[in-house]
Amino acid sequence: MNTPLPPAEELALIDRELAQLDARRLFLLARRDWLLRLPVPPARTPAVSARPKEASAPGAQNVLLTLGAVLLAVAALAFTLLSWGSLGIAGRSAVLAAVTAAALAAPVPLLRRGLASTAESVAAVGLLLTVLDAYALYAVGLPGTDGTAYAAGAAAVLAAVWSGYGSALRTLRIPLPAAVLAAQFPLPLAALAAQAGPPELGWALLATAALDTVLALRARAAAVPAAVLGAGALLIGAVESWSADSAAAALAPAGLLLAGAALGTAAAWREPRAWPAASAGGLAAVVALGGVARPGLAPAWAVAAHLLAALPLLAVVRVHAVPEPVRRGLAGAGAVTAALAAAAAGSAAAATLLDRVGVLDEVWAATAPAREPYWPGAAVPVTLLVAAGAAWWLSRVSPRPEPVAVVLAWAGLFTAPELLGLPVAAVFAAQTAVTGAAGALALRSPERAAGIAAAACSLLGAANVSLGALDGRAATFAVWGLLAAGCAAGAAYGPAARPLRAGAAVCAVGYATALLVAAAAVTDLAVVWWALPVLAVPAAVAALGPRLGAVRVPAEIAAGGAGVLAVALSAGRAGTLALVLALAGVICSGAAVRADRRALGWAAGALFAAATWVRLAEAGVTAPEAYALPVTVPALVLGLLRRRTDPGTSSWTAYGPGLSATLLPSLVAVLGGSPVGTASWLRPLLLGVAALAVTLAGAHRRLQAPLLLGGAALAAVALHELAPYVVQIAGSLPRWVPPALAGLLLLAVGATYERRLRDARRLKDAIGRLG
Repeated sequence: MNTPLPPAEELALIDRELAQLDARRLFLLARRDWLLRLPVPPARTPAVSARPKEASAPGAQNVLLTLGAVLLAVAALAFTLLSWGSLGIAGRSAVLAAVTAAALAAPVPLLRRGLASTAESVAAVGLLLTVLDAYALYAVGLPGTDGTAYAAGAAAVLAAVWSGYGSALRTLRIPLPAAVLAAQFPLPLAALAAQAGPPELGWALLATAALDTVLALRARAAAVPAAVLGAGALLIGAVESWSADSAAAALAPAGLLLAGAALGTAAAWREPRAWPAASAGGLAAVVALGGVARPGLAPAWAVAAHLLAALPLLAVVRVHAVPEPVRRGLAGAGAVTAALAAAAAGSAAAATLLDRVGVLDEVWAATAPAREPYWPGAAVPVTLLVAAGAAWWLSRVSPRPEPVAVVLAWAGLFTAPELLGLPVAAVFAAQTAVTGAAGALALRSPERAAGIAAAACSLLGAANVSLGALDGRAATFAVWGLLAAGCAAGAAYGPAARPLRAGAAVCAVGYATALLVAAAAVTDLAVVWWALPVLAVPAAVAALGPRLGAVRVPAEIAAGGAGVLAVALSAGRAGTLALVLALAGVICSGAAVRADRRALGWAAGALFAAATWVRLAEAGVTAPEAYALPVTVPALVLGLLRRRTDPGTSSWTAYGPGLSATLLPSLVAVLGGSPVGTASWLRPLLLGVAALAVTLAGAHRRLQAPLLLGGAALAAVALHELAPYVVQIAGSLPRWVPPALAGLLLLAVGATYERRLRDARRLKDAIGRLG
């Protein structure tokens, strides 16, 4: 509850409130009187939302002033061209002088009154009138003068006049940029008037660009014409340098290019944001020096000469006395030159590597003669190695060029022996050594980008030299043997991370397999017998086992590939195929003895079964059940006994081998036999009954193996027997029926998609719960 104020305080509060109300009333009355004096009726209700203004007041003013200036300029031009002849010489001069003087003087009072935009427009008209004055003077007073020379002089005078005018009236923004624009024409026009050649025109452009560069240090507007004219001068110098047919003829363009390089470097030295000028200057210096050396060199060595000329630019990157923008620009120019040179040399090196693909046409034919010494070809590895050195130098500042240096160095060293025309044996020896060195570098620094690049180079080099070694038998065994030993050493002793060691192990197994195939090819044995020595590779890997350490799994996978190759080689003769399958089963059985490789026992069983089936097929057996049932019954009995002693044993382990031993051969015989309706009805009937019994037994005992194996065999037999009737019925139906049935099926499946998914999940779970 609020405590009442004393009477004196309450009275003072009321007086203050009344005073505020009186002040507010007086303000509202004064506002009402002001609104009543407006032309809008007092009762008018203002619009809820006013229409937005489509143009601001300054914008509208600028448009009006611009249009006015344009109209005045058009009028002045029309007067000069059309009405000039109706006046005398004195009248002409008086009119133009008066109008020009008035237009140039008018901005002064306008600026004093604060009309800056109007002053800009009038000043623009005045500048245009000075151009018309110059034209009028030429048309009337100097008609016989050379037009290009007069234009050069007039541009110089106008540039000086406009510059002085803009300096006097610094508030105006148009005169000084206009003076800069006019200053671009005197020297180039003077060169054209003197009928100068491209070098002289280039010097004129460069001199103008130099003046613009000086102006750009105080006015940014001059930077654009400086860049344009400077680029034009350098382009003229580059074209003249590349078209010169002698070193003496290239000296003049070289002087122009070097002057442009000095100008660009100086601009970047004074202004940090002008570092692209240093880049352009660096490229100009490279073209100048390389252009002098180019006429006396072969094209490949001319590329190397340009690269050598770019090396000083790259060296500047570590000279801290040079400003950072200049270093960045020059180093960028050197890097671009090195990249272009490396690309040109790399294309030649790639062509050399691709030439070896032709060896596949005639393996061991010894048809590749040694190259003749080719001195211009030596420029390719020289260029690559110099570019690699340049990349390595840059990597001292940033690690990003490291992989580039590795790739270029490998390409140069790998292709050098062949391009230099060394003997074939020396070529293979050098290339094998380079490949090994790249692999060693990859193993030493696997986590760095340089190590990854070295690994890729090692793989490419190994593939290429292995392909080239197929030209001769001795080369094949020597090169492949050395590479196999190197890969094995890298896999066993390399300090690298697991991926690279695993790759080395796979390569070692692959080379060992290739050596055994090559050794078998030397003999007069048939191809099917080559599989027997190939099996020595998976046998050796299985024997080594745990001693392989971290590379055991990749080595075993590669050995499995060798085993598949052995089976493929022996597929041409059934007896040899059965022998190879049986030996492969023995290898898997030996490996399955170890506790961590028990799963290979399944592969061993499958290989033994496949060997048996191949042998039976070779013997012409048409009733495989006579050989399968004696194996099936003991296997099922053993599985039953194991399930009783160990209830946790899977049905696949207990009954899978026994059931597969009979169901699979019989199913193959059924599928390969004649369809229903002939005398071959007995085997499908017996197999179907047996599969049905196995399926029902599996469902009754809730066992996965009998249920799935029996069901699959039963479904396959049923499809095989019903296939002729289905084909016959399908052939008698109209052609529109199958698409209609397919559409109805898709609609039904789509409508009940979620429910089908739930049913499939329940079926999967139910099968998973079986024993």
